Amino acid sequence: MQIETITTTPYNDQNPGTSGLRKKVKVFQQPGYLENFVQSIFDSLEDITHKTLVLGGDGRYFNRVAIQIIIKMAAANGFGELIIGQGGLLSTPAASNIIRKYQAYGGLILSASHNPGGPDEDFGIKYNVSNGGPASETYTDAFYKRSLSITEYKTTNIQDIDLDSVGSQQIGNIKITIIDPVSDYAELMQKIFDFKLLKQSISSGYITLLFDAMSAITGPYAKRILVDILGAPPESVINAEPLEDFGGHHPDPNLAHAHELAEVMFSENAPVFGAASDGDGDRNMITGNNIFVTPSDSLAILAANAQLIPAYSKGLSGVARSMPTSQAVDRVAAKYKLPCYETPTGWKFFGNLLDAGKITLCGEESFGTGSDHVREKDGLWAVLFWLNLIAVKRQPVADIVHDHWQKFGRDIYCRHDYEAVESPIANSIVEDLRNQLPTLPGQTFGEYTVKFADEFCYEDPIDGSISKNQGIRIGFENGSRIVFRLSGTGTVGATLRIYIERFEPDADKHNQDAQVALAFLIDLAEQLCEVKKRTGRTEPDVIT
Repeated sequence: MQIETITTTPYNDQNPGTSGLRKKVKVFQQPGYLENFVQSIFDSLEDITHKTLVLGGDGRYFNRVAIQIIIKMAAANGFGELIIGQGGLLSTPAASNIIRKYQAYGGLILSASHNPGGPDEDFGIKYNVSNGGPASETYTDAFYKRSLSITEYKTTNIQDIDLDSVGSQQIGNIKITIIDPVSDYAELMQKIFDFKLLKQSISSGYITLLFDAMSAITGPYAKRILVDILGAPPESVINAEPLEDFGGHHPDPNLAHAHELAEVMFSENAPVFGAASDGDGDRNMITGNNIFVTPSDSLAILAANAQLIPAYSKGLSGVARSMPTSQAVDRVAAKYKLPCYETPTGWKFFGNLLDAGKITLCGEESFGTGSDHVREKDGLWAVLFWLNLIAVKRQPVADIVHDHWQKFGRDIYCRHDYEAVESPIANSIVEDLRNQLPTLPGQTFGEYTVKFADEFCYEDPIDGSISKNQGIRIGFENGSRIVFRLSGTGTVGATLRIYIERFEPDADKHNQDAQVALAFLIDLAEQLCEVKKRTGRTEPDVIT
């Protein structure tokens, strides 16, 4: 095995966000672009010689090419073993589990999550550390700093590896192991949930279900677990084959993009339970017969009922939510006297809390929920959690939701996304909102009096690190909130997300349509930020 050192020139745009480096495929196909970033990662890590690296992705376009490049570079840089998902496939939560189970040094996950795939669409890469979670800002800052000064990268002259055959081979000083991408994950799920009860509930016909894999990575996982192990009919899993372009789908599990699932679940003959996952398998959308469960409500309901699940029967150590997520889980935590943490958006912020044993469950309003079983959000885990609840409680989804509201009140909630906003416009909106903050407290708008207005800053209770500028919050005396935040998950322009929340304790008002109930606050949000006026748009691109 001959090591080659290739001279290269830095790129100035390789600053990874909360979910790694995401760009258009054509950007990654530039000479040395992927190689520069991977070498910058390797150069920033300590003592990688003879260590184990996990490698896999969501199967999107460029995934297999990128994996072959990374194999050669990992060999040249001294790694001792690569564990790779068969076909180059690994869901993000499955990769986290493998890193943890086999005590790997870390892992490279190739995904742009819920972003579209294909030659003209998006690709991404992120590094996960030894706990299975995304690299912290300390790491990602180091990767970026190194990428600005890199002058060479290392590779080898070995032949491309057969990614489709399970097994191990030794090439020079590196062992390359191709594994079944599903088996370890399926084994973990059987330790968490009551598979015997689930199998009985499905075989008896009490639970009927429809899962939309959106032509993305969770197809093989859902087929193995829901169909092969639990006995659901094969037609219960749709769009199950991972495709490089996701079959033209936008693999984002919401009512707008998972329309095939939504049409069935909001029909007369809807099954008991419906769900979808995203490109890399870490997000979930939960629906029941003619009901959509918001991710914020889902997190709260899981927390309130966790003792019904075998793995959580002894109780929770605490819960956490991202700042824009509704305060529904806070009410559960208050009732059961659980610690509750509010973090910035980005799963890595939950990692320290999970590792320290401070929390057991956590979630984000952006269709992500998870627990201490891995260090990523986990779409299929959430699906199995809900199925286990339905099986134990012997209630349909709507009854579970309405009973929860009856007990805790309802946080009426929605998110409006304005996608691909020109960056100068998006930045000016945030800056103008920032300038308004000192004048807002005490002002009254209709029945809403501003209690506080600030820009969220998070001090990690474990390591003391500080994360500033994490979103603009406007809180009202009655507990309502408006939050504005620019998202870093897209590759074109910026996505402005507006989160709107109002607490409703009156059970007689729980069945209100969210857009109607929040109409005044929605109008107030526009008055404050003027996104429609500035962009010329008449409505958000996505409402969830």
